Amino acid sequence: MEPAYKILIADDHPLFREAISSVIASGFEGSEIIETDDLDSALDLTRNNDDLDLILLDLNMPGMHGLNGLITLRNEAPSIPVVIVSAEEDKQVVLQAITYGAVGFITKSSPRAQMTEAIQQILNGNVYLPSDIIRTGNENRQRRSRNDDNPISPELLNSLTRRQLLVLERMSKGESNKQIAYNLNIAETTVKAHVSAILRKLGVHNRVQAILSASDVDFSQYLKR
Repeated sequence: MEPAYKILIADDHPLFREAISSVIASGFEGSEIIETDDLDSALDLTRNNDDLDLILLDLNMPGMHGLNGLITLRNEAPSIPVVIVSAEEDKQVVLQAITYGAVGFITKSSPRAQMTEAIQQILNGNVYLPSDIIRTGNENRQRRSRNDDNPISPELLNSLTRRQLLVLERMSKGESNKQIAYNLNIAETTVKAHVSAILRKLGVHNRVQAILSASDVDFSQYLKR
């Protein structure tokens, strides 16, 4: 039987709270759901429920002031994973949310099955990024100099093996280690070893930094070799 979770939904739209509660109830049977509609009450509930497994946080509810609310919540409860659930679909907002400590970003337009999969990935300890948004705009950047907006130098990318490049490419699309292992037909332990090597070679401290750095890389250029 799947484990039950304790999840806080913080959103000021009753219909959406009802919708996401339904997703959790059907996808994660037996889970306890707590609801609130502003940041202050979310902070209070977080203080009184240190056994929360996950917080689903709306970017635009009262008290949030954009990503400032996320920072406040992360400072209050650094050990509880926070996922942004928002109608916002701007790539930079998504990446900034991850930079400021969110472990995932789910758009409100996501299909029910995709929301369930995203929440499952996050509860499994992975970062979830909406791959369609992360890829948005890459085609428009093809004519621009990569040196201007790519924090990873060509030298660092060339230091990666072909298999490491393939793993990094899939990481940048928001895939979990399990998904990468399946898609590349390798063991999950092998993926973990590649991820560790990638972080070391790129000089970054964690998976999120690697994803942020690689989100605009044109991998086809480096995989030709």
